[in-house]
Amino acid sequence: MKRQLRFTGVGGQGVLLAGEILAAAKIESGGCGLKAATYTSQVRGGATKVDIILDDTEIIYPYANEGEIEYMLSTANVSFNMYKNGLKESAIIVVDPNLVTPSDGDRKRWKICEIPIITIAKEEVGAVVTQSVVALAITVCLTNCLRREEVIGAMRSRVPQKLLDTNLKAYEAGEAAARLALLA
Repeated sequence: MKRQLRFTGVGGQGVLLAGEILAAAKIESGGCGLKAATYTSQVRGGATKVDIILDDTEIIYPYANEGEIEYMLSTANVSFNMYKNGLKESAIIVVDPNLVTPSDGDRKRWKICEIPIITIAKEEVGAVVTQSVVALAITVCLTNCLRREEVIGAMRSRVPQKLLDTNLKAYEAGEAAARLALLA
């Protein structure tokens, strides 16, 4: 089954790493996965987008199909506004409410889920650098795009070994936040 997801933020927030881990997890589980990144020339602080395609069969076209993206996670208002229009009408959008302000029109058009990703990484995990792993766990929990074990396996080989325990804590914190969001 083909899944199309999008992460947006600004350079330095780790959206590219999160996309890489998802795509790698799909490949390592026997499927096909890829990420296509778009970012400005301003590496840190510039608008960033990564589209992730996950499929059980070969992916012929390496970009997400505009209008068919079912999920977006955004941690920057500039990127949210820049890249939201490629989503399908029934898409789920996760935003960090401290950084992204959806309009009333956005709320009518899509299912907006507010989770304070950066705050969770900073205060619950104790390392803001883990925000991409918090976001990754939220995505997996809300979309069921992959199994938890597959994603954690791919994450283990892509985060620094000295930060593995901290990233596992971040993953658990992201899962807990997503479960609370599902109850809301």
